[in-house]
Order: sequence, then structure tokens, then C-alpha cells
Amino acid sequence: MNFDLDLFVIGAGSGGVRAARMAAGFGARVAVAESRYLGGTCVNVGCVPKKMLVYGASYADDFAQAASYGWSVGEPGFDWTTLRENKNREIARLNGIYAQLLTQAGARVIEGHARLLDAHTVEVAGERLRARHVLVATGCTPFKPDIAGAEHAISSDDAFHLPALPRRVIVAGGGYIAVEFASIFRGLGVQVTQLHRGDLFLRGFDGGLRRHLRDQLRIKGLDLRFNSEIARIERRDDGSLLATLVDGGHIETDCVMFATGRRALLDGLGLENTGVQIDERGFIAVDEHYQTAEPSILAIGDVIGRVQLTPVALAEGMAVARRLFRPEQFRAVDYEQIPTAVFSLPNIGTVGLSEEQAREQGRTVRVFESRFKPLKLTLTASSESTYLKLVVDADSDRVLGCHMIGPDAGEVIQGLAVALKAGATKQVFDDTLGIHPTTAEEFVTMRSARPDPA
Repeated sequence: MNFDLDLFVIGAGSGGVRAARMAAGFGARVAVAESRYLGGTCVNVGCVPKKMLVYGASYADDFAQAASYGWSVGEPGFDWTTLRENKNREIARLNGIYAQLLTQAGARVIEGHARLLDAHTVEVAGERLRARHVLVATGCTPFKPDIAGAEHAISSDDAFHLPALPRRVIVAGGGYIAVEFASIFRGLGVQVTQLHRGDLFLRGFDGGLRRHLRDQLRIKGLDLRFNSEIARIERRDDGSLLATLVDGGHIETDCVMFATGRRALLDGLGLENTGVQIDERGFIAVDEHYQTAEPSILAIGDVIGRVQLTPVALAEGMAVARRLFRPEQFRAVDYEQIPTAVFSLPNIGTVGLSEEQAREQGRTVRVFESRFKPLKLTLTASSESTYLKLVVDADSDRVLGCHMIGPDAGEVIQGLAVALKAGATKQVFDDTLGIHPTTAEEFVTMRSARPDPA
């Protein structure tokens, strides 16, 4: 068969761009189609702009604590428009960089919505191209629950472009996106109510982390309501919203943001013209090599619903490019001990097994915990505290998990992730000298295991 391309990538997000750049670098003929924005969710309505908002929100604490260190500052004021527009300019700059990286690598960038006509033929921007391989990397998009008045609510995507900052907001959801935006809004001075239908947010994270963060967010003034969800939303004559809860309660607010889930972005891709299968969760089904049921079509990133993190999508993109065009360099993605952070205020950083996961695996574990007021806050009236935790296999002494809540937790845990990947034991931690005075040194000075409740 004659092909115009060796690889056609649908979606120029983190995974798609990485696969396209590497494949083009290997000498493959590559084209990438993107219908929304270069860089995907992470660059445009995810990791990067979110952390910019987190930085902006964190200044509230800095201003509040400055007087304890002798600084005299006037009454601080915040302008949402300035932050939003500065953020937009930086994102536009990054969009340009992504386009430049692709073209410099030799990949063709096509602006438009790509649709599969068959297993090898893609139609985009009025052109039909035949590719030996097609990679679907379209990611996910937020969705709102099917309730009356859902049209009055916003999603996390919308939150980045609000025309004005609301005075009151309800954040509905218990995942990391909900927790992060609740912190952002609160740091920017908004009255925040966070609703979650479960007993506690951040399901899947270590229980100690979840409970400690709950307590810290309440100290910050967030109204956290668990076992609670919205039944309907009404817009009132004055423009405000009235949220009616499942239990019959009501909350008056100016904005409702749903962060209750994301779905694979498969709209109009033409998958029905191929043998690609969709799993019971609505994601593209793939094997261990990201191969779909259609031999010529692969899929990576959020659209396959495995681990929905940018570094994972990048690794999957590299794996696909190597397997297709440099098989001698192929290395499978290791999904064990993936570090991650939740940019709540305070931050979460975590890598490895939670205490609950370790026990569910039948391991006998020793748990080391430390809670303390960080040095920076000792001169202030703040009651915020930092939390550190190590989960250790009692039989091998290997450290199974490192968890932290506190400033720059992600920066600390990234370094510890290397140690866990290398198989560090608790003895190695104990033998490592700390950097004093830092929060991170607590990870190498914890000597007494918590008594086992069992």
C-alpha cells in the first residue's frame, strides 16, 4: 500500500507532541492535527495555568505573614484581570513554542479536526491523507452531571477564563482538580464551599494525607461538606445561583464549578469506521503496546484512561515512537511508583504505596509520621502544620511510600521518588544526613514507628 505518511497523530497535547517529535526525529514522515490548542490540556487548561493561579493565590498567606517578620505593608488588593491576562500571554507563548518544536523536528502541523475514514485514511482541513500508523492522543474533557440547571455551572476549563472573580463559589467534586480549585479560589479571597458525595475527598491517596489536608483546608476557611451533592441549580433574578442539595438543603452562591469527572474526547473522530474498541468506562481500549483492536491505530494519554498525568503521557509517546521507528531503543513504561502532586494550599506530594494499599497487598508495614509547625510559620499566628509519612515494609525494610503535605511538597517528593525507584530502605534514609533546617530533613530523621492499630 502507498502511504503519504508513516505516522498521523490526532491531538497535539503532551503525549501526541512527544510521539510526533521523536518519530520525526527518527526520520519518519509525520503530521499532527489539532483542532483546539497546541499543548493540549496541560499547557492550556491544566497543569501550567493552574499552577500559575496557585502561585497567585499563595500570596495571600505571604502578605498575612509578612508583618511577623517586620515588614509593613499596605492593605493588599487583588486584580483578577491582571492575573488572567498575564497567564493568557504566557500560554500563547507556549503555544508558539510547541508549534516551533514540531516543525523544527520535521513534523507537519495541521490545524483542524481530524476524522478517520478507515483504518489508514484521515480527513482534516479538506485534505485526505493515508498513514501507515495513526496515533489517537486527543485527551479528555470535563463533563457536568445531568441535573436541572447544569447549564448555569462552569467546568475547570471555564474557570481559567472567568470574566470576573465571583464573591462566592461552590466547587463540586472530590478529586485533585476540585481540591486545587477550591484552594485557588479561597486564596484569592473567594468564599468557598466544597461539596463531595463521599466521606472524604482524594480517594486513592493515603488516608493520613486526606485527613490532614481536610483539617488544613478548614483552618484556611474552606467550608468542606462531605456526603453532599447538588440536585439542581437555579438562576435568580439578581444573577446569583441557588443550589439545592440532594438532602434538601440550599446554598446561595455566585458560581458553581463542577469538577466531578472527565470523559475521553472522542467526538467526531470516526472511530466507528475502524475496528477500534471502547471499554466499559468510555476510553479507547489498548494492549500493553498501546495498540487498539485496529492494527494500524494506537492510542496514548488520557484517552486510554490509565494514569492521567502529563509525565505519563510523555513516556507513552516516547514508547510508541521508539517501538514503531526505533525498536532497538524501545523501553516499556513503568507504571510503578509514579510521583505526583496536588497543588492545593498547602501542597501534597506523594510517591509509592499508601498505607492502605500496602496493607491490602498483605504486607506487614511500619509507619513513620511527623506533624509540626514549619519554621517559617513559628513567628506567625498561623496554625497550619506540615505532615510527613513513610510507609516501610517490615520484612525487607524497603520504603514503599513517601507522602507529604506542606510548602513545595512536590519539589521534595520528586527527589525522594528517585530513592524509591532505586529501592532505598529505611536504613538508607536513616544513614542519610539531613539539610538543616529544612522540612525535607524530617524524612531522614524519623526514628519511631507509629504503633500499629491492629
